[in-house]
Amino acid sequence: MEGERSDSQSAESFEYMLLERDPDLYRTVFSGPSQISPWIDPSVLTLQHRIGRGPFGDVWIATHHQRTEDHDRYHEVAVKMLHPIREDQLQAFSARFDEIFGKCQGLSNVCFLHGISTQNGRICIAMKFYEGSIGDRMARLKGGRVPLSDVLRYGADLARGIIDLHSRGMLILNLKPCNFLLDEHDRAVLGDFGIPSLLFGLSLPNPDLIQRLGTPNYMAPEQWQPSIRGPISYETDSWGFACSILEMLSGIQAWRGKSPDEVYQLVVLKKEKPIFPYNLPPAIENVLSGCFEYDFRDRPLMTDILNAFESAKDVDYENNDGGSSENLRVDRPSLPSRTDWSLFKDKLQVGDKVRSRKLKNSCSPRTMEVPDGTIVGMEDNGGRHGYILVRVHGLHDPLKVRSSTVERVTYGFAGGDWVRLREDDKKRSQVGILHSIDRNGTVYVGLIGMDTLWRGEYSDLQMAEAYCVGQFVRLKANISSPRFEWQQKRGGGLATGRISQILPNGCLVVKFPGKFNLGEVCSCLADPSEVEVVSFDKCEGIVKKYEHLEDFHWVVRPLFIAVGFFTALKLGIFVGKGIVRPRSRKVASVSDQSDHQQEQQVVQNNANAAWLPPTVANMLFRDGPTPSG
Repeated sequence: MEGERSDSQSAESFEYMLLERDPDLYRTVFSGPSQISPWIDPSVLTLQHRIGRGPFGDVWIATHHQRTEDHDRYHEVAVKMLHPIREDQLQAFSARFDEIFGKCQGLSNVCFLHGISTQNGRICIAMKFYEGSIGDRMARLKGGRVPLSDVLRYGADLARGIIDLHSRGMLILNLKPCNFLLDEHDRAVLGDFGIPSLLFGLSLPNPDLIQRLGTPNYMAPEQWQPSIRGPISYETDSWGFACSILEMLSGIQAWRGKSPDEVYQLVVLKKEKPIFPYNLPPAIENVLSGCFEYDFRDRPLMTDILNAFESAKDVDYENNDGGSSENLRVDRPSLPSRTDWSLFKDKLQVGDKVRSRKLKNSCSPRTMEVPDGTIVGMEDNGGRHGYILVRVHGLHDPLKVRSSTVERVTYGFAGGDWVRLREDDKKRSQVGILHSIDRNGTVYVGLIGMDTLWRGEYSDLQMAEAYCVGQFVRLKANISSPRFEWQQKRGGGLATGRISQILPNGCLVVKFPGKFNLGEVCSCLADPSEVEVVSFDKCEGIVKKYEHLEDFHWVVRPLFIAVGFFTALKLGIFVGKGIVRPRSRKVASVSDQSDHQQEQQVVQNNANAAWLPPTVANMLFRDGPTPSG
């Protein structure tokens, strides 16, 4: 990098004001030579004092000495000094920065980059110095609350900057108030251009930073373990943006006072969402609520967020007291008209092949109204709630349906399909979820083992078996070393679990209700390419079917034991009674016969007593007649 010194040959960058229609509306545009090397000679960069510290390094004020043939100039710049990076990875980092540096040139809502250098063996990124940030302003305000009108204005400025970076394929992943800078016209400027994305795959001093690239209180669920619970996407920035907006409105940081591990438990495992203030404009509350959906596919894009802030910016909120800390909403009720943002990310066109949209995490379509059709007409230019005309084979007249009820099919694939990569790679799973497919055949797939969406061609894919929430799965017999640890039965065999959640990359969250663990249901993650579906139909024999029945809940076995015990007890009592009753009848018959014989004997004896003499009768029968005389 030092060999790319260009201070003596590159002209100085400059800025100018660009008027747009109304002379009162203007924006700053930076311009300079078409090819500028980002490398800054360390000798012309002098650090002054540190002004901040973040998860990825320190922030310093420095002096940048720019020398030309005519004169020398000294600029006060802000320098982000990153944590040490291994020397064998500097080249990869430099290549990534070169790409970002070129993409950031000329963006008015993104902090201007002067270049990159090294100081004390650490990489330094030199940026334009701004006098303050939104975080600094919040520190000066009562309660740390920014007026709603300013929040809407700042939010629109920031959304434009984020859209500019997203349109160039850049992820920011570190949105927070202290990274929102304010220029001399009180406009918000992005002070972070995606440093976390520069560090993907690099060795960092803190191993936690490798797994969670960002600031914990502003990180989306998939950002903590992107290769496992990811991938990260443009909607990941929607989460951090919404956290920042709520903090600006309330003055309270989301999950304030919680450790990174506690935030992980609340956000990733318990799916907790931040507290909302009352009295927000409906459009703002609707879009911010969508930003906190656990699955990033259900979150709005930044263009949707910008439209909401622009529509609410011109409304009078002078008497709005939504920012008061007394008006924090502890339990945020669901909005009755909350938008399902996942339905409107694909813009349909006339000529597109479509089919009825499948229910999320379901293996069957919602309706077979449109099994396979072609769009022949549109109303309202294919708006979110507009209708389209679909010609279906076998029907004379086209069907009129809402655009949100169908999905585009290109080369036989549609977003949400389960797909398998034809090329084998042990670093990533072979089975994942197709997130989108362009009309030219370019596909974007979420796969375990990848931090971002895998990009390829439709010819690289083939359809795979679909998995749904509620299905029972078990590890395949030929898998000896699974990607994730699998639960075992008491006897040592592999347990069967039920799918409770499907992550955007196809990773299955499997719970084992058949195992008892102190009242808690055991769970684990599973690679969809390593498991198979289990059902009663696939279980051979009564024993296998009973074993599968035990997988439904741990109480099945003790319940069966209890039922069996009481059944055996009842049967024993019943059989016992059946054996005792005949004996009683036999004894009764014998006693009855004996009594009858005794009665007959008495009668006979009485009769014989009349034939015998009295003396003889008295000798034989004491109860006989008494002799006379």
